[in-house]
Amino acid sequence: MTAYATVRGAVEAMREGAHDYLVKPFDLDEVGVVLERLLEMQALRRENRELRQAIEAPPLLESRNPDMRRVLEIARQAAGSDATVLLAGESGTGKNVLAAAIHRWSPRAAGPFVVVSCTTLAEHLLESELFGHVRGAFTGAWKDHPGRLAGAAGGTVFLDEVGELPLDLQAKLLRFLEEHRFERVGDTVTREVDVRIVAATNEHLPRLAEEGRFRADLLDRLSFEVVT
Repeated sequence: MTAYATVRGAVEAMREGAHDYLVKPFDLDEVGVVLERLLEMQALRRENRELRQAIEAPPLLESRNPDMRRVLEIARQAAGSDATVLLAGESGTGKNVLAAAIHRWSPRAAGPFVVVSCTTLAEHLLESELFGHVRGAFTGAWKDHPGRLAGAAGGTVFLDEVGELPLDLQAKLLRFLEEHRFERVGDTVTREVDVRIVAATNEHLPRLAEEGRFRADLLDRLSFEVVT
């Protein structure tokens, strides 16, 4: 509200997020009309947001099988915490569906859900995709790339087939799980991001750890295990 009304002032107020622009003198009935419109708009936005979330939510997961019901119970329990989750099971058992459901059931549901496949890229490209890189870090790095972790801030990163990660990348992932800090490829600046990790594997990670192909300390950090 202002006693010095100008078109420029009105435009600037709207750009800054004002709902309306009142010029003195005004009466209380005018203020009441403005507030009523504002409350109606907020109610509509809230309803649209709730409808959009309902549409985007994963399908309801139910089962009559006692073992599967136990899996879903554990998954819901895990979703309510901020713990790192490991989904273990054979290919085709729906680990990606369950990972998405854990994200939607969690307090991070409004944040991004970012999927990283650990099997489709060469080691240096996978490191860049996950942690990002700076310009000139390697051949073809012609501009900075923030990486999937930074892009998922406030949300969840799903690492599909985490058992395929090379040992060097396992060490970097372990450090991130412990500190939530990392450096982009070719950079010396340490960055911090708030991201929850859900991982999946069709491998028997304890056996890989015994064979020296998977870090035992990383396996310990992936401690909240759900077997599908």
